[in-house]
Amino acid sequence: MLQRLKPPVRRGTSGNCVQTQASFLPRFRRGAGGAHSAVSLISSSGFPINRLDPSGLNHVEEGSWSGVVGFCSGTANLEESISRAWDALITAPSKQWGRIAVGVNACIDVVVSGVNLLQALALDPGSGHDHDVLHSKEDLKEAFIHYMERGAAAERFFSDKVIFQRIARAAAEYPGAQVYVGGNAALIGQKLASYPELVVLLCGPIGPKLHELLDEQIVVPPQSLQEADEYHLILEYKAGEQWGSSKAPQASRFIFSHDVSNGEMSSLETFLASLEEFQPGLVVLSGLHMMEGMGRELWEDRLKEFAVAISDVRNEAPIHLELASMTDRDYMSIITKEQVLPLVNSIGLNEQELLFLTQAGGGPHAELPSWNGIPDVGRVSDILLWILEQHGRADMDSEAHLTRIHFHTLAYHVLATVDGYWANQRGAVAAGARVASTQACGVRAVDVSKVELKAPLSFNSSFSEPKEGLVLDPSNPVTVWRRGNVSFYLSPVLICKQPLRTVGLGDAISAEGLIYSETVPQLHSDD
Repeated sequence: MLQRLKPPVRRGTSGNCVQTQASFLPRFRRGAGGAHSAVSLISSSGFPINRLDPSGLNHVEEGSWSGVVGFCSGTANLEESISRAWDALITAPSKQWGRIAVGVNACIDVVVSGVNLLQALALDPGSGHDHDVLHSKEDLKEAFIHYMERGAAAERFFSDKVIFQRIARAAAEYPGAQVYVGGNAALIGQKLASYPELVVLLCGPIGPKLHELLDEQIVVPPQSLQEADEYHLILEYKAGEQWGSSKAPQASRFIFSHDVSNGEMSSLETFLASLEEFQPGLVVLSGLHMMEGMGRELWEDRLKEFAVAISDVRNEAPIHLELASMTDRDYMSIITKEQVLPLVNSIGLNEQELLFLTQAGGGPHAELPSWNGIPDVGRVSDILLWILEQHGRADMDSEAHLTRIHFHTLAYHVLATVDGYWANQRGAVAAGARVASTQACGVRAVDVSKVELKAPLSFNSSFSEPKEGLVLDPSNPVTVWRRGNVSFYLSPVLICKQPLRTVGLGDAISAEGLIYSETVPQLHSDD
């Protein structure tokens, strides 16, 4: 049976007071050098520790749930039932990561209302059109509208440095603009560092402002520090927000930058050189999407160097790769088939990236131009299985190392794993879903008055193959099914009705899922 960690005693850094904290519980603070605001008796979900008494926990062995069960009874609504069930399901794995290395993209995010900024730039509403690379303010407007109308997140490179700097200046000076830690690696590092038992190494192009904002628990190699920060502009929009004839079906954001340091993955060598001394138990990589706008000649060479590097790393520690928005099918195809996916152990991605991956590789449902509303669970299941069979270790004769995929979309999350490689995935997928609710609403614990359930209450395990009908049980909300030697774990998300911030949710979801995951030791070498 999985056991909860014993509460360790931690000595505070200010004064001589001794703080008792439950294991896996975050310490809340104000960034590097800032004053501590230690909350020693609050769990990662925000509940007091006495709410997590072992007698009230439902400890479950991996794979012991039988599958479909009936709906809960009683007067509590669905959201309340799911929230309570999460707290019973989410338990620490029997073995935790001690040291996690994260790289290699990091920046400063300037977050502003997208519609307001475009209006401030004297742009009028119009029709949407996607652009692989942005060259002008008009391109920016068209791409923003294109994704706003779909309620989908996207990220693009802005090619003109001078125009980008003018837009960035206008964004930074706009009333209400906010500045945050940005970049997938830095955001994942920040989330991981909220767990005081973890030592986190972060490599990326880290300027003075970003270094100031980073959690003091994060270790930054001196070689990662640079004189100037890289800035990314985050244009957010709310659910139902309208501009001209365009209306957003849900809250999301459009991201763009002129970021050469991250685009060239300039910190990769520093990151790799730091691993030998740091000796991480887990390596988390992100930033491949930033190279897409740099041109084929650059990314072909860098991908080869990246592949050689992670081949050496994976012999020492498992590797998780966090994907992000891409548009070049050749680029995604090379990442998928040859250079990257077969070399890592785990990936995290959302619905846009999942569909683009199958389109680039000619996989299941590649004919779909886009998702229509909430992605169909059966279709998602088909694509996840295809990835693990074609580019992962579902085929036991394969030399690929990919055995885990953490898929997240607004309404639900799915963890798909090859049997025998990962444990505690029920708790991991539930933890990722819970943090999506709490972080979006800016609260420590799920507030059922601020969230709503939009996940399907019934669905199929496949879209086209022989289907297994499944239902969501709010009192035991992680639905499990198997296809061959791949297990699927689905948790609904309690969607925040009025999200305070959408940026970084995917990174927080993947980080939380990794924290609650553990690898199963293999009896033989995979070399």
